[in-house]
Amino acid sequence: MEKVYLDNAATTQVRQSVIEKMQDALLNFYGNPSSTHSFGRSAKTAVESARKIIAKSLNAQASEIIFTSGGTEADNMVLRCAVRDLGVKTIITSRIEHHAVLHTVEDLEKESNIIVKYVDLDENGSPVLSHLEFLLKENDSKKLVSLMHVNNEIGNKIDIDAFCAVCKENDALMHSDTVQSIGHYSWDVQKTQIDFLTAAAHKFHGPKGIGFVFIRKNSGLKPFISGGSQERGFRAGTESFHNIVGLEEAFVNAYNNLEEEAFYVKGLKKYFIDTISKEIPGVKFNGLSGDLEKSTYTLVNTCLPVSQDKALMLLFHLDIKGIACSKGSACQSGSDMGSHVLTQVLSKEDLAKPSVRFSFSKYNTKEEIDYTISVLKEFIEK
Repeated sequence: MEKVYLDNAATTQVRQSVIEKMQDALLNFYGNPSSTHSFGRSAKTAVESARKIIAKSLNAQASEIIFTSGGTEADNMVLRCAVRDLGVKTIITSRIEHHAVLHTVEDLEKESNIIVKYVDLDENGSPVLSHLEFLLKENDSKKLVSLMHVNNEIGNKIDIDAFCAVCKENDALMHSDTVQSIGHYSWDVQKTQIDFLTAAAHKFHGPKGIGFVFIRKNSGLKPFISGGSQERGFRAGTESFHNIVGLEEAFVNAYNNLEEEAFYVKGLKKYFIDTISKEIPGVKFNGLSGDLEKSTYTLVNTCLPVSQDKALMLLFHLDIKGIACSKGSACQSGSDMGSHVLTQVLSKEDLAKPSVRFSFSKYNTKEEIDYTISVLKEFIEK
């Protein structure tokens, strides 16, 4: 077993059909989508077809889908434009959001003098709905709530319909970073009264550097990047055409095969939980990641019974053995700081132990899980 990739929450392997479609786009559809000649018109038609297909799956209108460079840009777009254009004076979020949200909110607090409130978390790290309701009623300022549907480190899922309903009842806007959700769960934006959601293709076997934001019609948001008239005038700049068609192909495959692939990946997660619990006594599952119903089926975050002096060598040892996993978000890999998510969830005792996130995809196997757990067991016992 030379290479085992269990870091799918960071990024996923690109589907072969996505690569082929992108290659075809680069070779044969190289016209600028804004050009009026036949080369440009062909590219423009493909861009708009991708927009319509994504919108239809979400039960949205095509005009409500704006392509971006990924989830981080999309989160920034929503948060910054809501403050600039919609009179938002209070942003309510949680302390376990992705840094694309947390750092943007912190910047807005300094730059625009907005009020920032943080929803309480329960013992498992999930936002408390009743506390959100309290914060929404606290004052009369225009509010935006930003809470991720699926946490990227511990996998907790929120009841997105309930949170959106509370926001609507209190005349607040609702944004959700759904980067770990789109491509893995079905969405209906007419049923779920969300105002903004964001997605990234590389989390569901598409290319990096492309994503989209859903912005509900008549939101009042104004252009985020000025220049040309691309993306309905909202995001200027020549469209990344090959990435857009790659996103479309990955998105279509994700939803055409959703039930079958979700069943398979959920089976892998259950097998991982059952096997590691048997082979490594004392292992814990952070947040709700050990609960197959209350967390995403794509990842599990483990707190391992390893002494503090050995903990620093764990990820290095796994890497030497060809196993790719993560101690937290890949976006934090250049930092020596611990996970801001686990800091909110774990006791001081457990924070001193190594926590490792293992995340799964359709390309993983039970044999890879057996190998990974055997390597972990050997490291812990020696």
